[in-house]
Amino acid sequence: MLITTKAIVIHSLRYSEADLIVTCFTESSGIKTYLLRNILKSKKGKLKKAMFQSLTQLEIVANHKNKNTLESIREAKIDIPYKNLHTDIYKSSISMFLAETLKNTIQEEEENIALYRFLSQAFQKLDELEKFANFHLFFLVHLTHYLGFSPNLSSTKHPYFNLLDGDFQIAETNKYCISNQNSELLKQFLKSDYDNFASIKLNKIRRQSFLEMLLLYFQLHLQGFRKPKSLEILNQLFS
Repeated sequence: MLITTKAIVIHSLRYSEADLIVTCFTESSGIKTYLLRNILKSKKGKLKKAMFQSLTQLEIVANHKNKNTLESIREAKIDIPYKNLHTDIYKSSISMFLAETLKNTIQEEEENIALYRFLSQAFQKLDELEKFANFHLFFLVHLTHYLGFSPNLSSTKHPYFNLLDGDFQIAETNKYCISNQNSELLKQFLKSDYDNFASIKLNKIRRQSFLEMLLLYFQLHLQGFRKPKSLEILNQLFS
C-alpha cells in the first residue's frame, strides 16, 4: 500500500556498502523500518543520506506492505527544517540521546497522533531554544504521559515519590520510594512548560542524579528498556 505520511527519523544504520536501514516514527503507522537501497552511492536518486539524520522531520511516500518486513520509501522531503539541531554540538548530543531513548521505548506499529505531535513540537522547540541544558530532562518527564506511565499529579503535596507505582505518597512503602531533591525536581518539571523549564537551576551532580532516577523509572515501566549508550557523552558535555 502506497502511503503519504509525515515521519520522524529515529535511527539509521549502514547496511552493506551502499544501503541504509532507517527506523522512523510515522504519523500514520507508528514505528516503521525502511531499507533504502544504494542511497550511500547514488548522487542522482531522490533520496539523500542527509535527510535521514536523527530526529529529522520528513514527509515521505512509502510502500507499506505490513508483513513484518523492511518497507521502502519512494520519495522524501524535509517537512520541518532545522536551523542548528544537527550542527550545534550540544543540541546534536541531546538529539542523539533522545533518538536512542525513543528507539528503546516506542515499538508499536500503529497510529498515535498525540505522540507524534508531541515529538514534532518538542524537536522544533529544541532547535529554537537558546537555553536547553535541561531539555532532555523536561522531555523525558513529559514523554511518560504519552507512554502511559506519567506520575500521578493528584497528590504532589506528599514528600515521597514511588517509582514503581508512579504516585506521590505520604510514607515510604518500598525500596523504590524516594524523598529527596529528585522527587522535588520531578514536581517542578511536571508543572513546567517550554517557556519556563530552563529556569530550573541544576548543577552537574543534580542533573545527572535526576537523569539516573528518570532512566530507572523508565526501566521499571518499560520491559526491555536499556540505558542509552550516548548517556556518557551527554553527561560529559553538560558537566
